[in-house]
Amino acid sequence: MPEEKPILFARVKHLFMGGARDVTDPAIFHKMSLIAFFAWVGLGSDGLSSSCYGPEEAFLTLGQHTSLGIFVAVGTVITIFIIAASYSQIIELFPSGGGGYLVASKLLSPSVGMVSGCALLIDYVLTITLSIASGTDALFSFFPGSMIYLKMTVAVTGLCLLTWLNMRGVRESVLPLVPVFIIFIAAHAATIVWAIAGHSSGIPELVSSTAQDAHSTATQLGTTGMILLVLRAYSMGAGTFTGIEAVSNGIPVLRDPKIKTAKRTMRYMAWSLAFMVLGLMISYLLYGVEHVPGKTLNAVLFYKMTAAWGRWGHVFVIVTLFSEALLLFVAAQTGFLDGPRILSNMALDRWAPTRFAALNDRLVTQNGVFIMGVSSLALLLYSSGSVRFLVVLYSINVFVTFTLSQLGMVRHWWQVRHSDGKWIHGLLINSSGLVLTSFILVSVVMIKFDEGGWFTIVITGALVILAVMIKRHYSSTGKLLAKFNSLLELERMDAPGGTGKKLPRRKKRPVYDPEGDTAVLFVNGFTGIGLHSLLAIIRMFKGKFSNFVFIQVGVVDSGTFKGHEELENLEAHTKQELERYVEFMLKHGYYAESSYSIGVEIVDASFDAAMEIMKRHNQAVFFAGQLVFPEDSFVTRFLHNYSAFALQRKFYRQGIPFMVLPMRV
Repeated sequence: MPEEKPILFARVKHLFMGGARDVTDPAIFHKMSLIAFFAWVGLGSDGLSSSCYGPEEAFLTLGQHTSLGIFVAVGTVITIFIIAASYSQIIELFPSGGGGYLVASKLLSPSVGMVSGCALLIDYVLTITLSIASGTDALFSFFPGSMIYLKMTVAVTGLCLLTWLNMRGVRESVLPLVPVFIIFIAAHAATIVWAIAGHSSGIPELVSSTAQDAHSTATQLGTTGMILLVLRAYSMGAGTFTGIEAVSNGIPVLRDPKIKTAKRTMRYMAWSLAFMVLGLMISYLLYGVEHVPGKTLNAVLFYKMTAAWGRWGHVFVIVTLFSEALLLFVAAQTGFLDGPRILSNMALDRWAPTRFAALNDRLVTQNGVFIMGVSSLALLLYSSGSVRFLVVLYSINVFVTFTLSQLGMVRHWWQVRHSDGKWIHGLLINSSGLVLTSFILVSVVMIKFDEGGWFTIVITGALVILAVMIKRHYSSTGKLLAKFNSLLELERMDAPGGTGKKLPRRKKRPVYDPEGDTAVLFVNGFTGIGLHSLLAIIRMFKGKFSNFVFIQVGVVDSGTFKGHEELENLEAHTKQELERYVEFMLKHGYYAESSYSIGVEIVDASFDAAMEIMKRHNQAVFFAGQLVFPEDSFVTRFLHNYSAFALQRKFYRQGIPFMVLPMRV
């Protein structure tokens, strides 16, 4: 009967989350990775969805001088290709994943990288929230006004659904979105081609009116005023560029060869986004699109273009607008794919709780996915799903990361100018990117600050302060743990023990005693903490144990789950650390052996290894060390691993002796 609950829970978990994946399967990386097309769907949807509001924002900013939109569109396209080219260079320099956090950390400083990472985390939370909110708005534009009360319910449901899909895994979250993506691409490409081809005779007139508008605007506002108007519109359309960095962040989920796949995905993103932006802006001008309250410019364009198509035109508009609404939901996927990855990288560097680097049995950074989902839900409820409010907060942070990444690359090319023959080409691209992204960042902050942009800056600043506090805690804990490292000197035969005494030396030859008691110690590397626990066992039980067994689980986290070679290195390192314990005990006359396993969940993997040990050592008593802080608080419990207690509870339920050895720091 006691086992029914765990079995029922396991069945329910398998039903909703899917079966556990075998981390030791050599083909696991191939099975979970994405080819360029699927990566374009999962990572490029954020950028493409911005064509639903980026060009519109820029176009409306021009007011009565809409003909100048062609200059804005050309500038936007040039910027897209410059940013894409600069991130292609980042992909080459950081083939294992070179998002804004890692680039700034490696090329500028860890602290600057932390700021870039915090900015990106907030940006991805906003990406998810804005995509869900705007997708819901677009969806409800098809429904009667009497159903508006259901809008928040639908938004929350969609957010929860995406969170669940991402907890199941990358491929599971991307594959259902492919049809929506294809319909969006096909419908919008057809619209642009039809609009331009059908009005090709009007292009000379468009060129002429643009020249006349530029001349009249320069006369009315002055040349400087006209340039400032174009630059303002260019800056207000900055949301168009969000999502371009996603590929460099998402390299770990791409199919080998990763660099080639990443560059191909980047090309897909850049060309498709540039085509959409330039094509839509030209289409607006050819059809004389104007703002209509309650409708997007895209909707106005589609209705104007299909006015003479009759019933089929209406169907086309409905399908196209519906695909826009769904793609906005799909765009949230970028935040779920890249946000947890940035958080896990920051966790590995101790800027965030280490639990965010952990993987679940589906090999997903579940904690990161969950926190992104919860944060987006909180923001969605706080803003009541107001797209107008969320748009103000959006696009500031991504340009913080863009600017820092470009600055880091400029510094890199300057440092390698004597050793890399391509440094001038690289410096030119990244310098151009630095100028453009810096200009947009300053412009967007100035324009949006009083409108609510200050809220984004405050939230990002608060996250930076929190990251500094977390880092400081881990650093101070490391200093407290330093006292245990002196025990590593016990590796020498004549080294003193932790209590000032020497480790008792046994004169008899160390041989396995099948009738003797066995002490099984769970360790995490050959460390002072592990030796402290070992000495405590020997001191407390004074010769009771004839045999010693050391168990270590090589934990696969986001830092090691990057390829089969990394897993092999983890396995070799785990075996090497255990061998040091065995050699240490044999040296002092004690029989010892070791056992290891590789897994993502330390408690379950440790328990499975222990069950194998008990088949041979039926008189085994299990031990594990656990740090005890001067003050036990929520902070210490959240930031540190208390797996010893979880393991103890699991053993107790099976009636197996297990002792936790406290170590005060």
